[in-house]
Amino acid sequence: MHQSPHPLFSERHERLWSLIYPQIETEDLAHDPLHILRVYHWTCRLAPEANANVELSGAAALLHDLINIPKESQLRSTAADASANASHPWLIDSGYSKEECKVVMDAIRTCSWSKGASPLNPEGLALQEADRLDAIGAIGVMRNAACAQAMKRRGNTGSFYHRVDPLATSERSLNDRHYAVDHFRIKLLKIAESLSLPSAKLEGVRRHKFMLSFLENLEHEIPHPNLSSGLSRRQH
Repeated sequence: MHQSPHPLFSERHERLWSLIYPQIETEDLAHDPLHILRVYHWTCRLAPEANANVELSGAAALLHDLINIPKESQLRSTAADASANASHPWLIDSGYSKEECKVVMDAIRTCSWSKGASPLNPEGLALQEADRLDAIGAIGVMRNAACAQAMKRRGNTGSFYHRVDPLATSERSLNDRHYAVDHFRIKLLKIAESLSLPSAKLEGVRRHKFMLSFLENLEHEIPHPNLSSGLSRRQH
């Protein structure tokens, strides 16, 4: 049995985790087992604030990325439904009833940002906000870079930032499939204001501030294109 680095909430969670661990993506660092466990612990923490069942919320968190569809795929918005559908046999094998399975699967169906759906139940709210928290802050910065590298490895063209306008301060179109930093403006900087549960909102504000500081430092560290061209002229 694979043990998590931190105790899980219940015996059924431990059983479920041991069953699904071999199925979880390991090469994509943005959706690896550590991501699952971070979301799990935040989901269990937020469940009481959402008036959700901790047992069922936690199960949904463990299963929410069972099917990982690449970010750039046109099918990305179907990942939550696919994960929900795939979770049923694992839930049954872990001792969940038919009624409990429905609650867990409904929670998973609405967790994805790309799907843009509102939670169907309190368990879905706890999971959705926990999953969104893991997209921002210091861990969010690392996950964003990992996603960019994964897309590059799958043959997409791109880089960390646009050479001339890294932070998209001009009127150029944003494209996070080509420039990782564009993902901050497209999604990451919008997440904190979407959170509603008290603990999630508080943590979201802290993580949002970190990302703003990161972008400020990034802008300072990237050579200005005019400076680069000037140096080039002086070398010839």
